[in-house]
Amino acid sequence: MGRETSRFIEIVERLEAEYGDAPSLLDYSSPFELLIAVILSAQTTDAAVNAVLPELFGRFPSSTELAAADAAAVEDVIHSLGFYRQKAKSIIGTARMLESEFQGAVPSTMEDLVRLPGVGRKSAGVILLHVYDTPAIIVDTHFGRVVRRLGFSSAKDPGKLERDVAAVLPAEHWNDASMRLNYHGRRYCFSRKPACDRCPVADVCPSAERGGAGTDGGGAQ
Repeated sequence: MGRETSRFIEIVERLEAEYGDAPSLLDYSSPFELLIAVILSAQTTDAAVNAVLPELFGRFPSSTELAAADAAAVEDVIHSLGFYRQKAKSIIGTARMLESEFQGAVPSTMEDLVRLPGVGRKSAGVILLHVYDTPAIIVDTHFGRVVRRLGFSSAKDPGKLERDVAAVLPAEHWNDASMRLNYHGRRYCFSRKPACDRCPVADVCPSAERGGAGTDGGGAQ
């Protein structure tokens, strides 16, 4: 095992004490609900998405109802979210594909998930991790920032950063790393002024040796 692999694993394991299993920040009670919530979460906050979910799933509780929904009715429910017209089109289109190609079930592979409207690798990774416990690297803004500051990648491109992480971290640690580093970016490793003085892994972070410096080690995503 290489030195950087050992350091990465140590960081992931040490962050368990801070974040535990680090559950999803989106509210859901079924794979279908998580899939729709993830699509809606693009370019908005988890809190904003959670605020519209009770009404959305109250009116359209499964892919059957959502597939048959009028776009204007869906837009009305999610109007508070950014890009609500495109998001309504995406979630209705996804529901229709679930009905027509997957017997109403949420797919279990990256290849099938990214075929759904509004679903990219990051969104697919969320489903694989939380629903199917399949190894996935979920590169969002927080994860990318923390990975760069820890020195495991300098990439700004999510795909390149994902490949860099996969090259150094064994797959059995991907899920824990995805969630714990995401939480870490929200609690300590802030974009503008990281709280290096309180960070539980500052002693193994090359950015902390420079006092945090307010840089994300390669630019924001």
